[in-house]
Amino acid sequence: MTAPESPLAGLTGRLAALSLLVVAGVVVIHASVPDKPSPPRVPFAQMTTAIGTWQSAGNVAIDQESLDILKADDYMRRLYVRGDRVADLFIAYYATQRQGDTMHSPMNCLPAAGWQPMTTERVQIPSQRGAPINANRVVIQKGLDKELVLYWYQSHGRTIASEYASKAYLVLDSLRQHRSDAALVRIVMPLAAAETATNRAATDFVQSLSPVLASHIPD
Repeated sequence: MTAPESPLAGLTGRLAALSLLVVAGVVVIHASVPDKPSPPRVPFAQMTTAIGTWQSAGNVAIDQESLDILKADDYMRRLYVRGDRVADLFIAYYATQRQGDTMHSPMNCLPAAGWQPMTTERVQIPSQRGAPINANRVVIQKGLDKELVLYWYQSHGRTIASEYASKAYLVLDSLRQHRSDAALVRIVMPLAAAETATNRAATDFVQSLSPVLASHIPD
């Protein structure tokens, strides 16, 4: 008697099929539809050193091997501090996304650096710009150290938590607008013993950051 297929196996198969379909769509679109020139934007190097009540503590260098993998058109990694809180902000912008040059989830890099995800969930963070920010909230751990990670994909005035949904929008926007520009936004904050206080600090930073991003990531 054949054992029934588990729901998890079925879900994994459907996600794999969806991923292949999206990738195939991107390849076909980019072979036939030329991209429009990227809209005007302010480089990340010119981002303000004051985000709400948070102040810049300087940029963090990214090694060349990571940049070769990233393949971003513009990027920034900068520390912002408020009191004893530190927010590690990383943003990568892609003027066009073609096969091999698309955004990748930060979750692909964490295990290689020794960090293991402990909890993962989708959250909506109220925004000063109107629509809430759809983000992933991940608690990671390495040894005794824990950190809170918030990240999302942003393009054309929308924020997206799902990597699959971001690629689906890539196909749709390439067809409708002839645009494939987008960005990945990630914030990392050391997780203090009082997790609720860390969540409040991270939420405050994201809410202060949201209007700042408008000039750097085109709608």
